[in-house]
Amino acid sequence: MDLRNIAIIAHVDHGKTTLVDELLKQSGAFRENQAVAERAMDSNDLERERGITILAKATSVEWKDTRINIVDTPGHADFGGEVERILSMVDGVVLLVDAAEGPMPQTKFVTSKALALGLRPIVVLNKVDKPDAEPDRALDECFDLFANLGADDDQLDFPAMYASGRSGWADMELDGPRKDLSALFDLIVDHVPAPKQIDQKSEPFRMLATTLGSDPFIGRILTGRVESGTLKAGDSLKALSRDGTLIENFRASKILAFRGLGQQPIDVAEAGDIVTIAGMSKATVADSLVAPQVEEALPAQPIDPPTITVTFGINDSPLAGRDGKKVQSRVIRDRLMKEAESNVAIRITDTPGGEAFEVAGRGELQMGVLIENMRREGFELSISRPQVLFREENGQRLEPIEEVTIDVDDEYSGSVIEKITGARKGELAEMRPAGTGKTRIIAHVPSRGLIGYHGEFLTDTRGTGVLNRVFHDWAPHKGQIPGRRAGVLISMENGQAVAYALWNLEERGRMFVSPQTDVYQGMVIGEHSRDNDLEVNPLKGKKLTNVRASGSDDAVRLTPHIRFSLEEAIAYIDDDELVEVTPNAVRLRKRFLDPHERKRMAKSA
Repeated sequence: MDLRNIAIIAHVDHGKTTLVDELLKQSGAFRENQAVAERAMDSNDLERERGITILAKATSVEWKDTRINIVDTPGHADFGGEVERILSMVDGVVLLVDAAEGPMPQTKFVTSKALALGLRPIVVLNKVDKPDAEPDRALDECFDLFANLGADDDQLDFPAMYASGRSGWADMELDGPRKDLSALFDLIVDHVPAPKQIDQKSEPFRMLATTLGSDPFIGRILTGRVESGTLKAGDSLKALSRDGTLIENFRASKILAFRGLGQQPIDVAEAGDIVTIAGMSKATVADSLVAPQVEEALPAQPIDPPTITVTFGINDSPLAGRDGKKVQSRVIRDRLMKEAESNVAIRITDTPGGEAFEVAGRGELQMGVLIENMRREGFELSISRPQVLFREENGQRLEPIEEVTIDVDDEYSGSVIEKITGARKGELAEMRPAGTGKTRIIAHVPSRGLIGYHGEFLTDTRGTGVLNRVFHDWAPHKGQIPGRRAGVLISMENGQAVAYALWNLEERGRMFVSPQTDVYQGMVIGEHSRDNDLEVNPLKGKKLTNVRASGSDDAVRLTPHIRFSLEEAIAYIDDDELVEVTPNAVRLRKRFLDPHERKRMAKSA
């Protein structure tokens, strides 16, 4: 059977997973009466809740005697470690672009990786049936994007289609029949080349591992594309690291291939197919699985370095151990090491004392997803404010710069530009109209300036602005950037917050807790209206007497308190604060510092 390997690239919420649903349905991957969940490729709970793709996943469909392996890539740059490995498995990419929004920053990030590998794109303009769709403008922007990313003439001569993933049709013309996706299937078969290695069956077996997983029945499993040769279940193999060092010898106990949404055991893996192999105990991502006579490892795609670091520590607050079962530093370390094994985009470092661990990664969203997964598994953690990683080159200190793309109503554009180009040290790169009453602002801003900015941005734009960011380049250090301006309200007592006390504290600032919430000494319960921290008593009830008078009993009416999501809490805290994360709560608190540490922080400030 002929083979085609493709990846689908799209920005968050441009309809990629919905289109894959339709490709699976129309190719006959499901039985007629089979119950299939919407967005079937988003198998992770967090992916379904947030509507984003976090883990790259493969599926396979058959179309007119051709097997098409489809890889669903993450749409967010924070999960770029997945993207860089996955693109090495495919021979072509389908770029899905919202016809109203056009190509967005995350599209640019993944597309640049694909073009650098020499892959020829197919552009699919999705959601053309929406009233605000402008497919011609979006198509022109795609061409400009490819040209700016250094595409060659073959890549610039790309075919384009008009589609509606939700309605399940794609046509070469905007006013086509709008029946089904057969035109897209045919274009993939005609335009994407078959795997180059398909004629190398006589050569020894070689495969580069791109994703790592585990199965409760067969143990550790590695997925990748067979570069050359064939493999039968039970054959001997060896694993080589990137520099060619032998890691282990093992026997391929099982070979699985993607068929529809599931995987099925197969007898023989052939060159060009994407398969999963079991039987190894040490081999991991970016290692080469090869026949015993092969001495050289396959070239592995370099991974972009992490840009931020967050400290994970044990939860040492007075409320520790009430919600979670996994609270010891040893258990937290084991879980983080397991994560680093399968996710090559993060690095784990032990801190002196062994009670905390520095986790370096791509961005706040990647960290937020890792912490959310851990709290659902029963962990309790204390999380520090994200710190940007710097680089030294030729005696000069460099910091990461991000390209920020903002779509905002015209009336709010002035305040947004003032914020990002003022104290946050950003540079305006482009500003242009983006549809009725909207402005698109593109700026290059230090990563330090964007930590904690998103909440402020939503306030400035009354919740109507859209902000996307992607790593741009390294640049000389731009000097000090001020942190949060407002101070916080800190509880001075242990117990349960009282409505009367919170009501009286509202004139001091905005509350983060509701009545009957457990609080403790050092816990942050609100934001102060001034720039200094203030210790308050949220347990102070009303003094009761025997005397009643009509004017003395005021009705307690509380303003709704602020509820932080996990990412918002991490972005909000200052250097001397922590986020306490448990399966049932997200709390903010001051660090419990010894006198020497307190003195050192005061000096550095």
